[in-house]
Amino acid sequence: MNKQNRLSKASSPYLRQHADNPVDWYEWGEEALSKARKENKPLIISIGYSACHWCHVMAHESFSDESIAELMNTHFVCIKVDREERPDIDRIYMEAAQLLSGRGGWPLNAFALPDRRPFYAATYFPPDQWTDVLNQLSYLFQTNKSRILDAATSLTEGIRSNPFPRISNSKPFGPAEYLATYENQISTIDFEHGGYKGAPKFMMPTGLEFLLQYHYLTGDQKALDAVTISLDAMAKGGVYDQIGGGFARYSTDQFWKVPHFEKMLYDNAQLIKLYAHAFQLTNKQLYAEIVGQTIEFAERELLHPNGGFYASIDADSEHEEGKFYVWTRQEIESVLDPKTAQIILRFYQVTTSGNWEPGKNILYYKTEKAVFASEIGMSVTELNLILQKANKSLLDHRNQRIRPATDDKILTSWNALMLSAYATVFRAFGDEQYLKGALRTARFLEENMVKENGLLFRVYKDGKVSTEAFLDDYALLAEAFINLYEVTFDLHWLNLGQLLTEHVWNHFADHENHLFFYTSDQAENLIARKHEISDNVIPASNSVLAHVLYKLGLILENSDYSQIAEKMIFKIRNEITVQGAYYANWAMLLGKLTHPTYEVAILGENSLSVSHEMQKNYLPVSIFAGGINENLPILTQRLINDKTVIYVCQNKSCKLPVYSANEALEMMQK
Repeated sequence: MNKQNRLSKASSPYLRQHADNPVDWYEWGEEALSKARKENKPLIISIGYSACHWCHVMAHESFSDESIAELMNTHFVCIKVDREERPDIDRIYMEAAQLLSGRGGWPLNAFALPDRRPFYAATYFPPDQWTDVLNQLSYLFQTNKSRILDAATSLTEGIRSNPFPRISNSKPFGPAEYLATYENQISTIDFEHGGYKGAPKFMMPTGLEFLLQYHYLTGDQKALDAVTISLDAMAKGGVYDQIGGGFARYSTDQFWKVPHFEKMLYDNAQLIKLYAHAFQLTNKQLYAEIVGQTIEFAERELLHPNGGFYASIDADSEHEEGKFYVWTRQEIESVLDPKTAQIILRFYQVTTSGNWEPGKNILYYKTEKAVFASEIGMSVTELNLILQKANKSLLDHRNQRIRPATDDKILTSWNALMLSAYATVFRAFGDEQYLKGALRTARFLEENMVKENGLLFRVYKDGKVSTEAFLDDYALLAEAFINLYEVTFDLHWLNLGQLLTEHVWNHFADHENHLFFYTSDQAENLIARKHEISDNVIPASNSVLAHVLYKLGLILENSDYSQIAEKMIFKIRNEITVQGAYYANWAMLLGKLTHPTYEVAILGENSLSVSHEMQKNYLPVSIFAGGINENLPILTQRLINDKTVIYVCQNKSCKLPVYSANEALEMMQK
């Protein structure tokens, strides 16, 4: 065993994966930066995350090589960063890579001056290329410092530049803008295979959520078809774990067949919510099954005993990607009885030669269950029973294999996504177990991550919290607490959401640009203070916060909040109509502004049951408040003794009160 380096004492599972490298790694911090200044050496800032396959490859090929490590240790000060713990650092050096090459990804390897200004950055290198880069840059640093300084100056100016135009168009948003946004996005949908065109394919749940909202508001069938074709294809594909539940991070092909096998909490939380919304619209049983199975997966494999959820599960086991998840034909035949095995082999496309690599099969299916059941002479119910029993046997057998590593740190923002998923699933299905899950997650976050005056922490590991939170943590958790209020009418959660929002206003606001910085004014002072604007596999923190402010503005009847949200979307309105899925969460706020939100106030002893009856429907431009007390402005002077009453309002104008969920829903449909 190699001698352990200082990363053996790191809390991050990703950093500890590099503890036996011969590279003299440092964690990000003053010790490394001081050494670089004192010895006048450039920095190598190598950034990745625990479940990253190519991070493992580079660690094995290059960072474990004695001669390469000696080159790194001699000429550089080497820093390892877990991007999930320090996305603020990752954001800066990723932008350097994108400015240089137009590409990004992980592992990210940035070279910087001792003052942290980058002069070169790129992603994965095979060992020979990495050696060449090390030699060239160390030689250049020693012999042509002015060239290095020029590159650092230019890159840093690019990173610090403000990409946002001044507000030049403050006219009200209209349906034409909302339509243009939809037309741009629908043109990128793959209607044959689902998802967005091309490969690799990421799920991009926020984009599909926008299409659901567009269908609801306009009745456009093509928007709904885009979503259902995508969700059906993902559910059938190898990107979904057919026997264990849960989704891999993305598909390497356009057919959803071959996944990149890592499983991330943030993907699964958002997809639970998306499938639940699609179920509300379609009542399709497949979507209910996916929701249930994915929650079972998360609770079985990612849930901390105290209530939070771990970050991810690795793609690799025994130094081989996907080994834990794939099957040989012989292995399936050894687990199942002959009759069942033949059905499973046929249904999941398993062959002797392998449907992926030689002899290796990814379980996926092509034929709808009803059609397949008819082909083999049985009912769908009979087929489902066979699949359930066989899947359990295969899962039990798979669990005897050497498992991929679990990154057991708990991240506030990703757990907030899971909290929102629970609240949505409770809305859709009314199962109290899902509400219990939501409350368990919320209490864990409140007790461990939320401090006095709204200060929030990002990382929980081994009973300790670390890293003051970033804008995504605040925005997503505020949103989740508000969602929890809407299904419980417990004012405690709404107050927490407002507390976090006020902290953001006090410490993250960029008043000049009407947006919010990703980092607090109390955080470490990096070479640039950035904004997160465009949505990606997780919606941008500024777009989430704009929704939070808009919703709080309505629930609390606070026009200041509403005006901030509108200024934010005005700032980037030109991007919304042309950037498709990458501004989809902004587009959903545009939908709320062009189709005024229903403000539903429910008061009386049966307010919760009436609310649940209404919220089992898909209502994407509605907010709910209520209870037995007039404890919010939206509820003031609306309580009627001995009755449960419902008020449906829009634009501060309320219709006559009604007394049943059906009456209120009919009013909203008109």
